[in-house]
Amino acid sequence: MRIQEPPRGSQRRSFSRIPTGAWIPAVSPSGNAPVWNLDGSQQIAVPSAPRDVDVLVIGAGQAGLAIAHELQRRGFSGYVDDDARHPRTSTPASDTPTLDTSASRGTYLVLDAENRPGGAWQHRWPSLTMATVNHIADLPGFPAGPIDPTSESADWVPTYFSEFEEEFDLPILRPVLVTSVIDDNTSSGSQPRLLAHTTAGTFRARALVNCTGTWTRPFIPYYPGAAKFRGIQCHTQDYPGVRAFEGRRVVVVGGGVSALSHLDDLDGVAKKILWVTRTPPRWHGPFTGENTSTTGADGRGLTAEFGKEVEHKVRQRVESGLAPLPVVATTGLPINDFTRSLHARGLTNRKPMFTSVEADGVAWADGKYWQADAIIWATGFRAELRHLMPLGLRVHGGGIVMDGTHVAHDPRIHLLGYGPSASTIGARWASRHAAKDIVEYLGS
Repeated sequence: MRIQEPPRGSQRRSFSRIPTGAWIPAVSPSGNAPVWNLDGSQQIAVPSAPRDVDVLVIGAGQAGLAIAHELQRRGFSGYVDDDARHPRTSTPASDTPTLDTSASRGTYLVLDAENRPGGAWQHRWPSLTMATVNHIADLPGFPAGPIDPTSESADWVPTYFSEFEEEFDLPILRPVLVTSVIDDNTSSGSQPRLLAHTTAGTFRARALVNCTGTWTRPFIPYYPGAAKFRGIQCHTQDYPGVRAFEGRRVVVVGGGVSALSHLDDLDGVAKKILWVTRTPPRWHGPFTGENTSTTGADGRGLTAEFGKEVEHKVRQRVESGLAPLPVVATTGLPINDFTRSLHARGLTNRKPMFTSVEADGVAWADGKYWQADAIIWATGFRAELRHLMPLGLRVHGGGIVMDGTHVAHDPRIHLLGYGPSASTIGARWASRHAAKDIVEYLGS
C-alpha cells in the first residue's frame, strides 16, 4: 500500500501575496477559475481604442518570463497606460546586467490568462512532486537553488515564478485572455502593426511573442463508443487526483511522462491498472522485453548530445511547415530512479491500444475485453494558437513554417514554446534569440 498523501499545501512555500510585478484587478470576473477556463460568454473581448506597445508578450509561463527578462535586459521599458488607475513601470534589479544603457528601446507588456503566477504548473495534481517532474531549468539571472523533491510542483514552481516576477518587477497584466490577433489595416509604412483583442481591451503592437504553451489545448483521440462509457473519463489536464480512483479498475492511455506519473499515483490505490499505448514505449536504457523498445534512442539516455540531435530534428520539422510531434515521440522515456521503481513494481507492462470503448470497459479487434471503471487520457496537448488563426499562419503541412523563433514570412511574430523551444531549457535560448531578432527588426 502506498504511503498516504500529505495534506494539500503541507509542503507549500507561501506565494499568496500579489507580487509587485503583477497587477491583479481587485474585482475579477473570473473568480477563482482562470479566464481561459471559463465559458465562452465570459471570454469576450472588451472593445477599446488601441493602446500602443512595441512588444506584446502573450503568456507568463517559463517562456514568457524568460523573454520579458531578456527584453528588460536589452533596454525595453515596461508599458505604461496613461489612463490606467494603476500604471506599471519596469525597472531592472540593481544587480541585473543590461546590454543597453541609453534611452529605452521601446515598451513591452506581458498578458497572462492565469489569475496568479505559475503558468500551467499551478494546475498540476497534488501528488506530482518535484521528484517526478522533468527537469526545471533555472530562469535567467535567478537560480532556483536547492529543490525539495517532496514539494508539490503546483506549489514550488508558482512560488519560484512569483519570486522571479517580483525580483525583476516585470510588467505583467492578469488575468487577461487574448481572443484574437489581426493585422492593423490602418497602419502604414514598412512595419504594419498587429491588433490584439483581449478581455482587457485592444493592444496595438509592432512585434508579438506568443508564449501560450499547450496546457489549454488537451488532446483526446477519437475512439468509437467513448461517449457511451459509463465510468469516469478525464484528461491529464483535469486529473482530479488519485482518490477519485480508489478501488476502481483504471485504464491509463498514453506513452509519455504524464502517463507514468498516473501509473505511479494509482499503484496501491486503484483496484486494477491497465496501461495502453498506441506504439511501444521508447525507453532510454536497459529495459528489455517484448513490450519495450529503444528504437531511435540508441540506449544513450538523455545526454546533451542527444538533446541537440532532438532539437535539430524538431527544428527541421517546423522549418518545413510540419506540425511538431509530441515530446515523447522525439525524446523517448528516461531511465531514472522513478522509472526503475515503476518497472520493479510491474507497472511498465503495457498493452496495445484498444480499438473501441464499451459502456463498462475497453475492447480490442481480436475480441479481447477489459472491464473498466475509469479511463485517464494522458494523450498530450496541442499548441495553443487559436487566437492567431485570423493571421493565417498555418500551411498545408499542418504546421507553421518557422525561421528560428519567428514565423518565416512574418518577422513580427515569434513563437516561443513551439517546436524546438518547447522545453524549460529551450525557453532560455529561444528568448535570447527572439529578443535579438526583435531589436534588429524594430530598428530596421
